[in-house]
Amino acid sequence: MSNITMGSEKNILFYSDENGQTKVEVILQNENVWLNVNAIATLFNVQRPAIVKHINNIYNDEELSKESTCSKMKQVQIEGTRSVKRQKEYYNLDMIISIGFRVNSKKAIKFRSWANEIIKDYMIQGFALDDDRFMKARKSDQEYFKRLLERISLIRTSERMFYQKITDIFAECSIDYDKNSDIVKDFYSTIQNKFHYAITGNTAAEIIYNIVNSQKENMGLTNWLSCTK
Repeated sequence: MSNITMGSEKNILFYSDENGQTKVEVILQNENVWLNVNAIATLFNVQRPAIVKHINNIYNDEELSKESTCSKMKQVQIEGTRSVKRQKEYYNLDMIISIGFRVNSKKAIKFRSWANEIIKDYMIQGFALDDDRFMKARKSDQEYFKRLLERISLIRTSERMFYQKITDIFAECSIDYDKNSDIVKDFYSTIQNKFHYAITGNTAAEIIYNIVNSQKENMGLTNWLSCTK
């Protein structure tokens, strides 16, 4: 649990639901979202004691740890003509999500439906993406968009993806070639060798040469074709 002084308006957002009926003060710090107990209660439309109870149960069940989910923040507030710092406990997104799966309210049910849809997309597609957020191209999201492009680039350059594209081409043209022909085998081995070199800087033979170890069983060889008579 850390102590943070929040006084910059750049770190404070206001979340409102799609009907504009619920407004919650959201603090952004260290690439995380932070809400206090009152804000979480407003978000899920329940009373403050219910949220406190759920937080205590989550910690008692050791589902989450207080050290990683709670921060004491000194927030600057204007009271009359005075600027006063009030220290409050704020909870991050991990805690907010855990509470959302425990609270029994219409807004919490809607939250769970949204979260389940995200999880479903991730499990089936392998990714979940907020298209609208990236298409708006907000300045605050540029760094995340850059990371997304880097990850896509890494996936696209993976050797397995290259092989898949080549096999897709062969599948489309399968009527025109014999998979057992020497030409096809030579083509595959040549393409594979080029991929090895593009990714590692070594040909297939050089990769084997560099990992050969006479001190290991079978000189370090782990795979080979079985021979039958």
